[in-house]
Amino acid sequence: MFSMAAKGKSTTKAEIAFYYPGPIWHGSDWIKTMILFFDGIGILLPNYMHGKLEHEDPAITLPLKDKGLLHVLEPEKIVDKKATQKLSRAIDGILDSGALDKLPKDLRFHEISYSRLGAYGDQKLAQELLARLKAKGLAKDSEDGVSIPMHPMARYLVLVLLAQILRSHGPKLGAELSPATDRPDVMQALEELLSLPDSPSAAHVVSLDLETVSVDLRLVPMDEVLGFRKEYFKEHRAYVRSVRKLTRDLAQLPVEEREEELKDRRDELQAIANDLKTVSRKAWRRPAGFALGMAGAFWKLKGNDYMGTLLAAAGAVVALKSKEKADTGAYSYLFRAQTQRW
Repeated sequence: MFSMAAKGKSTTKAEIAFYYPGPIWHGSDWIKTMILFFDGIGILLPNYMHGKLEHEDPAITLPLKDKGLLHVLEPEKIVDKKATQKLSRAIDGILDSGALDKLPKDLRFHEISYSRLGAYGDQKLAQELLARLKAKGLAKDSEDGVSIPMHPMARYLVLVLLAQILRSHGPKLGAELSPATDRPDVMQALEELLSLPDSPSAAHVVSLDLETVSVDLRLVPMDEVLGFRKEYFKEHRAYVRSVRKLTRDLAQLPVEEREEELKDRRDELQAIANDLKTVSRKAWRRPAGFALGMAGAFWKLKGNDYMGTLLAAAGAVVALKSKEKADTGAYSYLFRAQTQRW
């Protein structure tokens, strides 16, 4: 049974929730709850948006910065030459596969910063990538010099790939960057990417449903949230680690064995979720309305594994015994706050 007691120091590597697809969170309802589960929040914020967080949401931003819990990553710096090369190769592979050829083109394009295409890492390569996307009718010329109008699905794929590729920046922060989104359509884009035909990841894709685990803290003052976090952080982190471990374990099993394994371990996960809901309801006297889920794939890295090699080169490999194949993977947390509109 999950215990609400232990309050010791953890030796597990710190984990930062790396928010995507947008550079700025949608509302304080989820950020206050997310920080209960992670060692910090990371965002990819272009230079031209510098100061926007402090201006638009100072009540959340300033306390997080004061406690060292907010990590603002600059695409102009971390989408470097190596990251741009990986992104370009991945997008080229998807375009060559014809997977995007049948997308409808008569819809509103969404903006993406040019820096996310690698304009500061390798301008020539970024321009070539943009030219390929334009030739496919998936992007248009910039209208403001800093952003690119792009087909929503192509934009999602760029952001999904970046969220995985930039995980390699985690060690520089002394932590692991774990992609996290509040957009189910972006999560679907990740699953579709991992499920591309002839990809070794396709047989390993696992999705865990959203599970209600806490309350919506939108109206709770930030200092109270951080006080609660200090007292119950270990318990919330245990839930996130359990979700991630279950996803990885299921991905290693044959598809026909996964449901049985999930049944065996669902009660264990549910017990942790119930304890979290009990303590949060008691503390805040409101119904639970914050849910967490996860999707991803983990598989052994073998020869001719393009996607696996991409992720491995991005620093996503988990070392095994010296004579064994390493395993690689891509994953994302999905979260939902009760008040959020989809």
